[in-house]
Amino acid sequence: MNADGGRCRGCGGDRLTTVLDLGTVPAADYFPSADAAIGSEENAHPLRMDLCGTCGLAQLADDDTRTEEPRGVEPRALRDQAADAVARVARAGLLRGTTVREFGSPHGGTWLPLLAERGFRTSAGPADVVLDCFGIMHEPDQAAAFKERAAATAPDGLLLIQYHSVATIVSAGQWNALRHGHFAYYSLAAVSRLLEVAGMSVATAWEFDLYGGTVLVGAVHGEVEPDAAARAVLAAEAEHTDVDAMRRLQHTTDQHAATLREWLEATAARGPRVYAYGAASRAVALFSLAGLHRGLVAAVADASPAKHGRRMPGTDIPIISPTELVAARPDLVLLTLRDLLPEVRAEFPELGGRWVLDDPAGPSEGW
Repeated sequence: MNADGGRCRGCGGDRLTTVLDLGTVPAADYFPSADAAIGSEENAHPLRMDLCGTCGLAQLADDDTRTEEPRGVEPRALRDQAADAVARVARAGLLRGTTVREFGSPHGGTWLPLLAERGFRTSAGPADVVLDCFGIMHEPDQAAAFKERAAATAPDGLLLIQYHSVATIVSAGQWNALRHGHFAYYSLAAVSRLLEVAGMSVATAWEFDLYGGTVLVGAVHGEVEPDAAARAVLAAEAEHTDVDAMRRLQHTTDQHAATLREWLEATAARGPRVYAYGAASRAVALFSLAGLHRGLVAAVADASPAKHGRRMPGTDIPIISPTELVAARPDLVLLTLRDLLPEVRAEFPELGGRWVLDDPAGPSEGW
C-alpha cells in the first residue's frame, strides 16, 4: 500500500485502482558487485502502479527499497533539451527577475548554469524562478512536495516543473518507466490539481520529444486560466489517462518481456553475440521479467564509471565500460534507451549498423 496506508499520495483519497502490476522485481537503484552472488532479496520488491479516481494521479503503490543508485552520467539528449527549454521560456518573456532556485533530481543534471548565463543568481529563499526537472516524482508525499515548491516561488515568480507524461507512457507502451523511487507519473490534469491545492495555477506548457514526450509546466501563484498551449496538452493527454487506457499497459508489459526473450533466444541460436548499452533503471524490470542472463546478453555497457564492475540486479549480466564494449566487437548491441541513439552513433562509429532498438513491439535491428 502507499505510505499513507492505501491513500493517494496527492489528494489523500482512497479511490485507488491498480492499473499495472509487475509482481516482485529487483530494486532499480541497487547494482550489486559483479562477483556478488545473486540473492533472493534482489527479486523481493513489489512494483505496482495505482491510479487515483479522485485527482487522477498515477503513482507508485509500494516501495520497501532504499535508494542506493550509483550516480549516472547525464545524457546529451537531456542537456540539449534543457537548453531548448530555457530558450523557449525566455522567448515567451517569462524569465523575469534575478533569483533562481532548483529542486534537483537524484539522477543528476542542472539548469542553473543556463540561468546564470542569463543573469540569475541562486537563492535559498523564495526565488523569481523555481526549477524542477524530473525531481518532484521522487517525493513520496506529493501534496507536500508541490506545496514546498510553491512556497519557494516568489509572489510574482514562475515555477517550472518538467515531467515525463503518463500519456506518453501509456500510448508508447513505456511500462518500464514504473520503478521504485519514482512515486508519481503525471498528466497535466493531475499536476493542475496538485498546484491548485498549493495555491498556484498552470499558466502555460511546452512539449518536448525527450523520452517520447515530456511536458514543461509554467505555473504562477493565484488563479489564472491556462493558455492555448496548456489546453492543447490537457486535451491530447485525456484519452490516454483514464483507467481503461492505463490498464492496457499490463498487456504491453507481458508482450514486451516475451518478445525480447524470444528474439534473444533466436539470435543466440543463430550465433551472433549480443551485448547491451545502458544500465538504466528502466532496464532492470525488463531484464528481470524476461529472465535474461549472460547466455543471451553477454554484458551491458554504461557511461557511468560508478556502475562498472557491477551487474544488472537479479541477473548475472555484468556492467562494463563503453571502451570494453567496443573492444569486445559485438555483433549486435541492444540499446535500452532509444533517446541515446544519436549520442552513441556519433561516439561509437565502429558500432554502426549493429544497434538494436528495444521496443515493446519487438527489437528493431540495423541502426
